[in-house]
Amino acid sequence: MSGKATVKEYMTKDVATVSPDDTVATVARRIAESDGHNGFPVCQGRKVEGFVTARDLLLADDDAPIFTVMTDDIIVAHPEMKVTDAARVILRSGIQKLPVVDDAGNLVGIISNTDVVRSQIERVTPEKVGKLMRTLEQIHDTRVTQERRKVDLDRLIPTQGRVYADELEGRRYELERGLAEPLVVIDNAGTLLLADGHHRVMAAHSLGVEEMDAYVIVVEEGVELGMQRTAEKEGLNSIGDIAVVDYARHPLVETIERLQ
Repeated sequence: MSGKATVKEYMTKDVATVSPDDTVATVARRIAESDGHNGFPVCQGRKVEGFVTARDLLLADDDAPIFTVMTDDIIVAHPEMKVTDAARVILRSGIQKLPVVDDAGNLVGIISNTDVVRSQIERVTPEKVGKLMRTLEQIHDTRVTQERRKVDLDRLIPTQGRVYADELEGRRYELERGLAEPLVVIDNAGTLLLADGHHRVMAAHSLGVEEMDAYVIVVEEGVELGMQRTAEKEGLNSIGDIAVVDYARHPLVETIERLQ
C-alpha cells in the first residue's frame, strides 16, 4: 500500500445510523446493547444530518428527539480523501470517527482512528513482499506473482519453530482491535509456506480465528525452497508444531532493554 491510500480503502461501509426523530432513550439503549458503538451518524434517508455520542445523551430527557441533542456542525471525510489527511483531521479534532460522504452528502461509510492506525501498519507489508519476490526469482531462476487473498490457517506450514509469549499477547491485542497486518505466504505448487507472521497466526489461532488476510507469493513452477527443507528437517508440518516460549523475552525486547 502506498502513501496515497484513500479513505474508501479502509472505511467501514456497513454503517449503523439513527434517525433525527429517534428518542434519546432509544439511542441510549442501542449504544448500551451494541458491540463497541459509542455514537452514531444521524441520517435522514442517506443524508447525514449530524452525529450523536453517548456524551450528548447525558442529562438529556429520555423522550427528547435526537435532533435536539446531536452535533450538527460535523466534520466529514470524502471517499477519495487520503488516509493521511483523514488522520490529521482525527488527530487535531480529537474525534474518534469521521462519517464518509459522497459529493451529494450521502453517507457511504465511516472511518475511525483504528482504521487509520491499521492503514499505517499495512503500508510496510508490500515492501517485505517485493523484497522476498525478488530474492526468490534471483535464487531459483523462476517467475513469481503476488495476490491478496484469505488463507486457511490449518493449511499453513510454518518456517519458524517458536514464538514468544510476551509478543503473542501484543498480537492478540492488535487482532482484537483489527490492527494486524496481513501475513506473507508462499504458495509453492499448492504448499502454503508461512514466510512472515508466525506470532499473528498463533495469536489468531488462540482466538479461534480460522483464516487470515495474506499477501500470497505464487511460485509459477514448484521449486525446492531452502525454508521448506528446513521446516521438514525441524518437523514443522502445521502451526500446531510451533512452540510458545514463555521463559524468555522476545530478542527485540531484550535488545531495547540492554540499550536503556
